Amino acid sequence: MMRAFERSGTMTVGQEPVGELIRRARGRLGFSQYEIAAELARVSGNDSLTREEFARWERGRRIPGPYWRRWLSSVLDVPMGELVAAARVSRAARSTSPHRPLTHPALARR
Repeated sequence: MMRAFERSGTMTVGQEPVGELIRRARGRLGFSQYEIAAELARVSGNDSLTREEFARWERGRRIPGPYWRRWLSSVLDVPMGELVAAARVSRAARSTSPHRPLTHPALARR
């Protein structure tokens, strides 16, 4: 996925999807998704974040909102501007992708 945004083997700020940025930063720190989700919950005081939600961010299934980007910036040691730019790239990629079905395929068969 990230390969589409590379130029000569390097990544420029504002071209990387937020999931790739989060995954790379987590890997750099050497933490698991569980550990990062727990730390985000601890520093934010909001225990609603699960490892599953964090995984959705990394896979690009969801885009963390401003509230969580603030804490991601702190925990992952990534400048806020990079997270904002990466979220923008992810949103733009979604808007240009083919439309998804409005219902789950299993429900459509009924």
